[in-house]
Amino acid sequence: MTDDTVLRLSGLTKRFGSVLANDAVDLELHRGEVLALLGENGAGKTTLMNMLFGHYLPDAGSVEVAGPDGKLQPLALGHPQAALAAGIGMVHQHFTLAENLNALDNILLGAEPLRAPRRQTARARDKVRAIMARSGLGAALDVPVGRLSVGERQRVEILKALYRDARILVLDEPTAVLTPQEADALFENIRAMTRDGLSVIFISHKLREVLAFSDRIAVLRHGKKVGEIATDKADERIIARMMVGADTPVASRAALEPGDPVLELDGISVPGRSARDSLDGLSLTLRAREIVGIAGVSGNGQTALAQVISGLVRPSAGQVRVQGKPLARIEPLAMIRAGIGRIPEDRHRDGIVGAMSVAENMVIERLDAPDVARHGLLQKASIRAHAEQLARDYDVRGPGVDAPARLLSGGNIQKLILARVFEQHPGVILANQPTRGLDMGAAG
Repeated sequence: MTDDTVLRLSGLTKRFGSVLANDAVDLELHRGEVLALLGENGAGKTTLMNMLFGHYLPDAGSVEVAGPDGKLQPLALGHPQAALAAGIGMVHQHFTLAENLNALDNILLGAEPLRAPRRQTARARDKVRAIMARSGLGAALDVPVGRLSVGERQRVEILKALYRDARILVLDEPTAVLTPQEADALFENIRAMTRDGLSVIFISHKLREVLAFSDRIAVLRHGKKVGEIATDKADERIIARMMVGADTPVASRAALEPGDPVLELDGISVPGRSARDSLDGLSLTLRAREIVGIAGVSGNGQTALAQVISGLVRPSAGQVRVQGKPLARIEPLAMIRAGIGRIPEDRHRDGIVGAMSVAENMVIERLDAPDVARHGLLQKASIRAHAEQLARDYDVRGPGVDAPARLLSGGNIQKLILARVFEQHPGVILANQPTRGLDMGAAG
């Protein structure tokens, strides 16, 4: 790492209505440096990076980026193309992929000249394969993104940013659905690229990664930068205290004796488009007071299994039993009424309706309850009071329960979903990547 400044944020401020998301934040990044940006859910990390990349226009402040000569130059704010031209690449927390296009087309989208007589697909494919070889990130380039698992889509997002030869790379929760081995390989290769001058800002709640791969740590709390520390001077306790202002309590779990079967899958088969979204004669038993972990690299049937348990896919063979009783119909409403709660893998696509309010999203799975709807009319006062109570109980932070759910940060969307599921006291909970994007306090 050198002392050459390649990026300077000065006094960046952003409000969303009455919520002050970022409050006069100053931040610098140096050539060849890996800077970890930390904070609790809703601290303003993603908002700050979205202002840097031009998705949001700051209410105040400025951004300077080093040009080819190494001198800092003002960046036009609110224009993603200006950020791309300045050598800034960003991997977003939530996917920005076109699901009907294959992975290669998604990587090339926006990177090809519009007036070229023909596409240079073969050359682009060779470059992507070279990046894949260096980074260790595998992706099926010719498969439509809509058919890829969440983990595979995340890899496509990272490849898309690396393809553009960015000098400054922003990674917002890049390893949330990668295995530890995949994450280590990614960061090792990013570290190799920093030796050639790449500078990186990455947001993560995984302190192991932060301590292993960053050079410096900056912490946001309630929209303000509250401190910085060199990584070699930090440990998990120091970071936790900076993030929340106090030591984080460690949760403990008592051992319990498993009870009777509450969910049984017997010979379940799902004929997917390929092996990655298929099941072949799978049997599984979950007992009361038991946690069963499903492990494996993304794309090996986990999504199909989750869809069966959620009622989103009907198996072609096999039987599902809940509390010992066979289910005649495998569909979402039947699974909810059978006492199965669902925490989906992709919270943005499958967990909320972004245009609906936070309050409406908190009751969306129980619209037949009398405190939610009567005679076809929503009980808005009751829904709002219920949502405000859940927001307090589960620390869901944002512009308020009447605001569209899409305005919440990723971690707070996850807490909304957790509140909705836990409040119903289901007999079985399907938790698919449940701590993705949660800070240490919420995850613990």
